[in-house]
Amino acid sequence: MNSPESGPYSQDDKGPANSTLSVLVVVPVYNGGRLWHEAASALARARDSSEQNVRVKVVDSTSVDDSASVARANGFHVSTISSADFDHGGTRNAAVHNESADVYVFLTQDAVLERPDALDALLVAFADKEVAVAYGRQLAHHDANPIAAHARHFNYGAHNYVAGMADRNRLGIKTVFASNSFAAYRASAFKALGGFPEQNILSEDMYLAARAVKGGWKVAYVASACVRHSHNYTPLEEFRRYFDIGVFQADHPWIRETFGAAEGEGMRFVKSEIRALLARSPLWLPRAFLHNALKMLGYRIGQHYRILPPSWNSRLSMQPGYWKRRGRHSDGLR
Repeated sequence: MNSPESGPYSQDDKGPANSTLSVLVVVPVYNGGRLWHEAASALARARDSSEQNVRVKVVDSTSVDDSASVARANGFHVSTISSADFDHGGTRNAAVHNESADVYVFLTQDAVLERPDALDALLVAFADKEVAVAYGRQLAHHDANPIAAHARHFNYGAHNYVAGMADRNRLGIKTVFASNSFAAYRASAFKALGGFPEQNILSEDMYLAARAVKGGWKVAYVASACVRHSHNYTPLEEFRRYFDIGVFQADHPWIRETFGAAEGEGMRFVKSEIRALLARSPLWLPRAFLHNALKMLGYRIGQHYRILPPSWNSRLSMQPGYWKRRGRHSDGLR
């Protein structure tokens, strides 16, 4: 195990030392707008300069803007689904089904690769045969507010680490943290584990990372593989997002039972945020307190979503479409 203060991947690493990898990059897109133009161009540069054999597949949820044409202009393969059918895990599973590759990489439409070598830097992690999942560092977008900027600084540090079951007592839930905004999966492990969960509200990345670690694999964080990705959420959006996180934890209690609760990490975050805002943006402190109070409230309510009237869940969630699909598939399970 490499501690968060050290790691095997240097800033100068360009790619795995073994033979060329076949890499499939999958990007779900829906009305990506200006940021997708930037992200697509950065991804095309990374593909063209990569030392690996990289293909890019975009899954467009019937966008009404130019998202699909932007993808095609950059030489990406485009498939189209109905926006009503998008599922965080299921859509990604379908995108890689029957695709031949050594590694699957997932990006979101608003994640902009910071440098052309960011993709190859992430793939270095798979030189370690025990690594099933690797994820990169997320830097704040240039227009990020102080709250959003600190969240990225806190959650994505400057040092690499590799974590497995032996590290859960020290790292807790961080052992299985991963983000499909910029994450890669060893295809053989991905298939053996059955891919992402389907009909799942979010955090399909953490779910698969947790299953991988329980199965004897490891998760790698590669700080030299950077993307720009952040959100200037409103307080209400924070509530809704954390309501969804609470729902995820309620649906998969084994993750919490195996790796620990997120509350301890949350308290560390709040203390760090207060210090950072006091030093640089004190006028944002009242807003930060409101954000954190609504995060906690949303998370607590989400954990008990089953006792709520089904119609409330859709209203409280950031993803009302999920509840509609869930109702179609399970008659509104509560």
